[in-house]
Amino acid sequence: MRARIENMVLFLNHEDLPELKKGGSVVRNSYFWALRSIAGKASRYRDWEYESEVWLAFSRMLLSFSESGYLGFRETILEFPRSQLEIPTILRPISTWVDDGA
Repeated sequence: MRARIENMVLFLNHEDLPELKKGGSVVRNSYFWALRSIAGKASRYRDWEYESEVWLAFSRMLLSFSESGYLGFRETILEFPRSQLEIPTILRPISTWVDDGA
């Protein structure tokens, strides 16, 4: 998921977020609700926001869903642009850098 940090707020690109689908996969729908439940702002068609206070829970949640094997790697890893000079320590286990514009 494409991500960025501004003023100690983590933003997830809305195009990369899981979709809630009636009758869809239980794991994917659970993933959607888990991500939404700790978001500071989670509006449709807008990037979701996570304050630094929830980053530990967020990190643990992504690791848990990643280890389940039901979701793809790109669905459970944060992709920061290389222009994001530093990734906070607490988010490093679930993060990687990608070329800007990728």
